[in-house]
Amino acid sequence: MDPGAGARKERPKPREPAARLEKAKQRSAQQELKQRQRAEIYALNRVMTELEQQQFDSFCKQMQ
Repeated sequence: MDPGAGARKERPKPREPAARLEKAKQRSAQQELKQRQRAEIYALNRVMTELEQQQFDSFCKQMQ
């Protein structure tokens, strides 16, 4: 009876790593998405800052 009970206990275990693997993949994909979005936000911020500086320089030249 012990080998049968042991086999029953081991049967759900292969499913658990698959679920954990799926969750890990989802977490990894979510983390990659957050990193990509963060990089895009920083890039946009840099472009907007440069544009703002150009417009300010242009305004200062016009005021002189």
